[in-house]
Amino acid sequence: MRLGSSSSLGLSRPHEKLPAGRLQGDGDDRVAPIQNWWPSVSESEGGLYVCMNSFLGFGSQYVDKHHARTGQRAYLHITKTRKTTKKEDENNSGSGHPPKKKPTRLAIGVEGGFDVEQEHYEEDYKVVIFPERQEVTSEELEAMPDVVKERVSLSMTGIIAADSVSHTLQVQQWDGEVRQESGYAADLKQLDNGVKIPPSGWRCEVCGLQENLWLNLTDGKILCGRRYYDGSGGNNHALLYFQETGYPLAVKLGTITPDGADVYSYDEDDMVLDSKLPEHLSHFGINMMTMEKTERTMTELEIAVNQRVGEWEVIQESGTALRPLYGPGLTGMKNLGNSCYLNSVMQVLFTVPDFHNKYVSNINKIIDEAPSDPTQDFKTQVAKLGYSLLSGDYSKPAPELGGENGAAEPKVKTTKMAWSQPIMFCSCVLTDFQDYQIGIAPRMFKALVGRNHPEFSTNRQQDAQEFLLHFINMVERNCRLGPNPSEAFRFLVEERIVCQQSQKAKYTQRVDYIIQLPVPMEQASNIDELQEAERQRENGDSTVMPVRAQIPFAVCLAALSEPELLTDFWSSAVQAKTTATKTTRFASFPDHLIIQIKKFTFGLDWVPKKLDVSIEVPDTLDLSTLRATGQRRGEELLPEVAPPPLMTPDAEVTGILGSHGNEEDDSLYSPLLSPVLDDSTVSQLCDMGFPLEACRKAVYYTGNTGIDSAMNWVMGHMDDPDFSAPLVLPGCSGGTTPTMESVSEEHLATIVSMGFSREQATKALRATSNTLERAVDWIFSHLDDLESMEVSEGGRSAGESEASREPPPGPCVRDGPGKYELFAFISHMGTSTMCGHYVCHIKKDQQWVIFNDQKVCASEKPPKDLGYLYFYRRMAE
Repeated sequence: MRLGSSSSLGLSRPHEKLPAGRLQGDGDDRVAPIQNWWPSVSESEGGLYVCMNSFLGFGSQYVDKHHARTGQRAYLHITKTRKTTKKEDENNSGSGHPPKKKPTRLAIGVEGGFDVEQEHYEEDYKVVIFPERQEVTSEELEAMPDVVKERVSLSMTGIIAADSVSHTLQVQQWDGEVRQESGYAADLKQLDNGVKIPPSGWRCEVCGLQENLWLNLTDGKILCGRRYYDGSGGNNHALLYFQETGYPLAVKLGTITPDGADVYSYDEDDMVLDSKLPEHLSHFGINMMTMEKTERTMTELEIAVNQRVGEWEVIQESGTALRPLYGPGLTGMKNLGNSCYLNSVMQVLFTVPDFHNKYVSNINKIIDEAPSDPTQDFKTQVAKLGYSLLSGDYSKPAPELGGENGAAEPKVKTTKMAWSQPIMFCSCVLTDFQDYQIGIAPRMFKALVGRNHPEFSTNRQQDAQEFLLHFINMVERNCRLGPNPSEAFRFLVEERIVCQQSQKAKYTQRVDYIIQLPVPMEQASNIDELQEAERQRENGDSTVMPVRAQIPFAVCLAALSEPELLTDFWSSAVQAKTTATKTTRFASFPDHLIIQIKKFTFGLDWVPKKLDVSIEVPDTLDLSTLRATGQRRGEELLPEVAPPPLMTPDAEVTGILGSHGNEEDDSLYSPLLSPVLDDSTVSQLCDMGFPLEACRKAVYYTGNTGIDSAMNWVMGHMDDPDFSAPLVLPGCSGGTTPTMESVSEEHLATIVSMGFSREQATKALRATSNTLERAVDWIFSHLDDLESMEVSEGGRSAGESEASREPPPGPCVRDGPGKYELFAFISHMGTSTMCGHYVCHIKKDQQWVIFNDQKVCASEKPPKDLGYLYFYRRMAE
């Protein structure tokens, strides 16, 4: 074979560096259409081809497309096979590697913390020339001109070296033991009450509990700690004592050693450091230097819990044989470090036909039209993930090492499903399940959808419901043209508010994607059993078994549909604040319905907690009785009249003339008069995420009558074209900013690149004071208005009057019968959305399947009563 020059091969120049972010762990692990990561993809059949100019990686079936599209000829072909080793015993002594150390720190990627899972590979690298796929031998490489040989070597070295960098970024270092000095430690006031603490024999002074005891460092009270979600721990007496007295710091007895102890600040709501701990303990007769540890620290308890995650040994009391599944739509996803929320949501979404049709059916077209850097293209990355999950190409048993002659052998085992009452979520115990599927690792997808987001860009656990809405929002933003799969979930909600004094009504509609179903704990069917268990715990009986509340689904549905009393409603009919009732109904029924069980709440101490409930969610659901009917016959509507404007009492007014008035015409208010707005109400609305100007208008137009009426105004005017525009005072002919305000060309280009016209982008920027982030939010909340109006150069509609225009069409929603069948649900195990684990169950071909990250099995007893998010589809007529 005759080799050309370096330029004809498309090689990077010697001084060019590997592009940041291209090969540094922000891609996927498998051969989905376009890759930037290859530890596992290169062990798949065909390996990975990395362009030696752009450093983008491709599977064997897509590298020809890239060559044909770009003309690039030189690729580095990477193949990897796992090293064959003797079967390891449980201490890894047979592997030639030292035994794994037991974690001693609640941390990842640091000394003493949890290890990052590492696999050992035999690697092979070859330069391949396209389109012939001709391998360059070492002899041919030596025969190349020096400049070509140098560039080939530099490209190879950069690509190979990037592999180790990716591992560093794969699992970011995290240390859960870093604690801050308490703000109370330096000046803590301790009472001289003569209390001295004995070295042993401690008991809770309220209930007599002898474990999980905390010494209050202000007055020496010994009380039990918080009750855990499974009923163990304590009886909350130390916490209740803080709420009564305000004494902030407590130390856990049994953890005191010469090196320190567990100190908790109730007011700061965190484990803290106390630099004066020896002095504070000495006040009560405790010498730190002579104390020995007799109880596990809070860190040790958390480590023990985290070590059990994935093994599920705690709930292996009884079992049912589970059968691993493989094939199309049965591909597992690797956990990238607290990414189970993402895995569960995406598995369910790609069961919905709209997402399949949008991204998977058009995979070849999407790849052909992908930009030069597909790593940042939303449609490409979603299509890649969907194809990988549904094609079945990567749903294969992982080979078992150590077979005869070192050959890989597929494992075929059964697993056990166990159930345990004390655990809040009954999940599958998948024994030795880590080898069933390697699974795809959606690193590039996770990096893209989480980019610049304060939560989803991290490795922390997240709320699956919040991520679902975040992803739907991204789909909305990226589907301006063509089919929008999120329409499958979109529906209209009608809210009917009736003034109790005038009996006049007001109707508003809003778009939503999820029904949030309340959980009325007081209506549990086993309320007597719950109250008896609570009474026994309050009496100090630590042996009482926890009781899970049984809540009928019909009760939850009734709580959703029953009228809500509004006590702070401003009625335009009586021009005063009064009471009103609000009822919520469906103005349309979506093709697919999402129901969230509101399990997560706040206790009286504002500590997040999860309700331990069992709700028998039905397989079929008929919501026809909850369809909205619109205005009733003979019913009068509340007039659309704003409350009287509030003027400053010290405003200087000549009659009622202002600078725009004259002696003959005094019909104008002075623009110098400014409204007196309740700053606290404005702040509350802003804290909920609404734009500042919208919050100011809500308070102004509801006459400072309180947060409830202001919120009602916000919900009723969210779709107004000028919702976020500055407040225009009475008598002013325009806003507080010029209508011809210049806008940033850079901001314009950014919005136009998202598929909007220049006129639409201009209007959005002028409505939000030329702020890009606010303009993007504004434009996506006013899509229908923008589509229905022409924008003139002045930023106003072509018709000078709003009344001269036809009303804009409503949002695009589907509608049909309100009868549904359950096809999937996502479950959460743990005490809050910020910790724990998510799995999903999906009904495929009348068989329930559990997706537990990369573990996919036929489920025999799906725990439908313990779900968090439920997914229904409309039943065929």
